[in-house]
Amino acid sequence: MNSNSNSAREVFFTFLRLGCRSFGGPVAHLGYFHAELVQQRRWCSEQEYAETLALAQSLPGPASSQVAFALGLFRGGWMGSLAAWVGFTMPSALLLFGFAWGHAWFSGGIGDRALHGLQLVAVAVVAQAVLTMQRSLASTWGLRLIALAAAGATLLLPSAFTTIAIIGSAAALGSLLQSASQTVNTPASARTETVSAKAGWIAVSAFVILLAVSLLSVALLPAKAAELHILPVFGAFYRTGALVFGGGHVVLPLLERAVVAPGWVDESSFLAGYGVTQAVPGPLFTFAAYLGAVIKDPATGAVPGSLLVRAGMSLLALVAIFMPGLLLMVAALPLWGRLRQHPRLLSALRFVNASVVGILFAALIRPVGTTAIHTWFDGVVALAAFAALIKLNAPPWTVVVAVVLYSVAAGAIRP
Repeated sequence: MNSNSNSAREVFFTFLRLGCRSFGGPVAHLGYFHAELVQQRRWCSEQEYAETLALAQSLPGPASSQVAFALGLFRGGWMGSLAAWVGFTMPSALLLFGFAWGHAWFSGGIGDRALHGLQLVAVAVVAQAVLTMQRSLASTWGLRLIALAAAGATLLLPSAFTTIAIIGSAAALGSLLQSASQTVNTPASARTETVSAKAGWIAVSAFVILLAVSLLSVALLPAKAAELHILPVFGAFYRTGALVFGGGHVVLPLLERAVVAPGWVDESSFLAGYGVTQAVPGPLFTFAAYLGAVIKDPATGAVPGSLLVRAGMSLLALVAIFMPGLLLMVAALPLWGRLRQHPRLLSALRFVNASVVGILFAALIRPVGTTAIHTWFDGVVALAAFAALIKLNAPPWTVVVAVVLYSVAAGAIRP
């Protein structure tokens, strides 16, 4: 690997440009990467890119950011991997932090109508994600039953531990029902094994230790009493990042459990931020930068007024939610050639992916739908936005702008 500073600088500015123009979600991001980094710049071969993509899609975390991190590693060493993540993440994180900072003044009259429009956009975007993911991750009747069971369990017993139990149960069931026909015998490319086994073990050890700390923080520091302490906030976002299988939109229900359920962020602000996230480029996980900046101070019940405190909480949430996926990427790179040969693992991943479709469908019903749709006209607007995304293939940011403008003009205010 070339780890000199010139390579890291090249990686940073390349991904910074990609982070400024990569609209459309993870699938679109991967298309941008392929066009510029494989076809134009030839940073890696088609096979190496396919192997890296397959690995990212098999792990929890943001697939496009994991691929960016790996490509930066291949190109510029460890500094290159950090440069890739910072460059790709920074534009959307700054935009969402800016929205969070102005959120306090974005209320009353036009502000309320615009925020309601963002909530309606969130309904359409999540519905599109459910449909798209169902087609690819729950395409058989057996997998659809897994998805429906996961949705039912999530709606009946809404909690972060229910989500963990659903994902774990799906993995166990998939492993038990595995088929030997799923074995993949194609050898891994050399590039995916450039990380040393020692680095891989350090990464997986760090992942497990931090996950244990994040779980202990729930018991040791009750959320209501320590809302702005570093440990519970880091733990909530780290746990979320460690459990996101199946794409960026799956982060919605997990984050809702993490920040809305304990009263850190109210539902209207949560969905407004999620709506704005659809209008900015870059990874969906940068939604955490917004949430970290609008967490309420337990002493006053209001969002802190200090720019320094809010920026620190925003950065903490952002790093915490990305860290598990990036650590697992480092851990899996030297092992991928062997891991991908195990049919039980592949079968477990298929069932996990089907279960997250159900978890996301449950989130579409509650809190997304119940918070945003209060009249039949709200439902019509959300359905029209959904049709624009599915039937017209409209870019998400254009739908965001159109619905917000229409909501402001029509006075579609939530009662």
